Amino acid sequence: MSTQMVVFKLSNEDFAVEVSSVEAIIKLQAITKVPHAQPHVVGVTNLRGNIVPVIDLKKRLSLPATDNSIDTRIIVALLQESKVGMVVDAVSQVIEIDDAQIEDTPQLSTNVDSSFIRGIVKIENLLVIMLDLAKIFSDEKIKN
Repeated sequence: MSTQMVVFKLSNEDFAVEVSSVEAIIKLQAITKVPHAQPHVVGVTNLRGNIVPVIDLKKRLSLPATDNSIDTRIIVALLQESKVGMVVDAVSQVIEIDDAQIEDTPQLSTNVDSSFIRGIVKIENLLVIMLDLAKIFSDEKIKN
């Protein structure tokens, strides 16, 4: 079986999520801060008339902060009937991979919680870390 993945950059590393969970990829737009939100919650934004919570995925994954650029995007994902936006440094490509290409995550000395990682895929000369969005947001209270 094969899976389509959206590949994006976070702090100069390549990550991917399944296309099936992505509703939209939009340019960085106005985000309204929410008082007393968790540290990785940037705020909320208006997406085609819907209020969508937006998180800084680098903070959620304990990666180093970087400045936003013209390539910064918000990936809007649909999780259990709720939408959430994730700020990423850039979206690079959509790829199709065979499930047999997904390798288990080696025990790494990394700041990223290994339970957030579904596996690692080698694409040409890139190593892409596949994220499990359900686990990343499992303790979140996402309401629209």
